[in-house]
This record gives sequence, C-alpha cells and structure tokens, in this order.
Amino acid sequence: MRQTHQPLLTLTAEDLMTSQVTTVPEDMPMRTAAHVLSAAHITGAPVVNGDGRCVGVLSASDFLRWAETSGEGKGHCKVPVCVCSDGQMIDREFIPRDEVRCHMTRDPVLVKPETHITDLARMMLDAHIHRVVVVDVQRRAIGVVSSTDVLAAVAYAEESEEEFEAEIRCGV
Repeated sequence: MRQTHQPLLTLTAEDLMTSQVTTVPEDMPMRTAAHVLSAAHITGAPVVNGDGRCVGVLSASDFLRWAETSGEGKGHCKVPVCVCSDGQMIDREFIPRDEVRCHMTRDPVLVKPETHITDLARMMLDAHIHRVVVVDVQRRAIGVVSSTDVLAAVAYAEESEEEFEAEIRCGV
C-alpha cells in the first residue's frame, strides 16, 4: 500500500494495490506455477493469456479443490497431498501435470484502478475471495488488491489521518 494521507473511504484500488504483479501464463504447467507462487511468497496470482490479458486467477484454493476432487472415487483423493495450515502444498511431486488453464478460477473479479475501497471490500465478501485483480483497459493486470491490503488500510487509517492533521498544523 502506498503512503497516502487520504481519508479511508476515499482510497481506491490504485492506492491499495501491489503493483509488482506476479502473473502466471495459462499454458504453464501446474507444477511450475506452484513453484512460482511459492518463490514469490504469495497464495495466488492472475493468470494471463498469450496477449497478457487476465483470463483467470490461480490460488491455493484451486490446488485444494484439485486435491479434494482428483484421484479415484471423486471427493476422496487417494493421492497423498500434504497441505500446510496456510493452504500451501508442500509435496510438489503430487501436483497435477496439467496446464494452469485446466485448474484456474475462470471469470476473475477484475477492477479498475479508480474502484473505491468499499466496493473492493464488498466484491471480495460477495465472491468469497481474498484478492481482486486491477486491470487496464486491455484487461492487463497492473495490480492486485488483497484482503490484507484492505485490512491494513483500515488498521492504519486513524494513524494516517492524525499524521496528516499534524502536518497541516505544522504547515508541512
């Protein structure tokens, strides 16, 4: 989140987003994508097509959904998968060899940079997701706003407003 002196409810996706976006190509193997997410210390990323347009999101939930429904006897995965408490898989040997497009969440929640914080929070709650992808007019990912970004804005809002008022009093 960028340092801003704006009141909380005027913050936008552009103010909150992480702009160094890790993306995953839709034709990348799932094993490689798991490595990319792990190396970046993130639990999800926008999935892009050959033109760089966002066509989905790959998250830890997608790996868990695969683990839950793969193998014989749907719903009772016979493939040994070890999952940490934070939802990340440990044993990559058992990750599917398919391409990301086969397991990603399609129809991601995409937002414009000017989307307000209250709308972002509502979208995440309504869709039961932890991140939205900020895109430009060509649907290219320019940022990601996570639920943690929204929480951080709320947590530091009073502190920022107090600092802003102090600077105004001091003529800064």
